[in-house]
Amino acid sequence: MNIFTHFANPTRFKRLAVPLSWGSGLAALVLFGWGLYLALIASPADYLQKDAVRIMYVHVPAAWSAMMAYSSLAVAAFIFLVWKHTLAGLYIRAVAPVGAGLTLICLITGALWGKPTWGTWWVWDARLTSVLLLFFLYAGIIALADAFENREKSLRAAAWLSLIGAVNLPVIKYSVIWWNTLHQPPSISSLARIANPAIDKSMLIPLLVMASAYVSLFILLATIRLGNEITSRRLETRGAA
Repeated sequence: MNIFTHFANPTRFKRLAVPLSWGSGLAALVLFGWGLYLALIASPADYLQKDAVRIMYVHVPAAWSAMMAYSSLAVAAFIFLVWKHTLAGLYIRAVAPVGAGLTLICLITGALWGKPTWGTWWVWDARLTSVLLLFFLYAGIIALADAFENREKSLRAAAWLSLIGAVNLPVIKYSVIWWNTLHQPPSISSLARIANPAIDKSMLIPLLVMASAYVSLFILLATIRLGNEITSRRLETRGAA
């Protein structure tokens, strides 16, 4: 059996969704509790930014998660366009609002962090502008997913935008390297940098815990929303019949 056919079956996913949502929900609860304690209480203040650096523990994982969510959309879009699996199309509808929310958190916390650090809420910096574009891409996908009366046509349009928009992801990641930007360079750019990071471990550990919490929350929300999309699709199909 084709592996995509096996895992793209909505009935199999519905059976998997309950333990997956419970597991990811419990993980998110534990990791957020632990991560916020480390970030707000246990970790030290920065010698330059003082306590303003604590925004990092919300801002950076939100940025990572927003990019991860879009990467998953691009993969789902490719599967939907090539193999026509309905679940991949429903995944795009389900996850785009989650990714948009994560990107909005990234933008808002970035502005809150930028004001005490740079003295301004916003600059048209390459990193900031490319993340704003990511938010608009998410908004466009959400709009296209309901743009046409024909559901399949809407999903194809959303899938194409998801796939084309993926070219923005390397721009976000490498913008601080390719251009002379106000945004600071990455402290962790690879697995090797985790072993020898540019930031102290007293800050790195809370950052990684919070990143894990965001991933767990993303899985929880994506699972719940995809389950709801499957149920809605079935009800529409029965109503049409």
